[in-house]
Amino acid sequence: MTEQPDEARVETRAHLTPEEAAAGSDDPRRQAEIILEDSDERTAHPERTKRASSQTPD
Repeated sequence: MTEQPDEARVETRAHLTPEEAAAGSDDPRRQAEIILEDSDERTAHPERTKRASSQTPD
């Protein structure tokens, strides 16, 4: 994985979307860290993640 996302990004992302709030979250901050780490990995290494993503066209 890449480096841990910075605090400002985590704090911003920890505010749940309406869908996330409806589903609930035991730890929005940790959820935000995981989402941002995954996003950073996909951005830094798109060739590694392209085939695993159903959202990335060939």
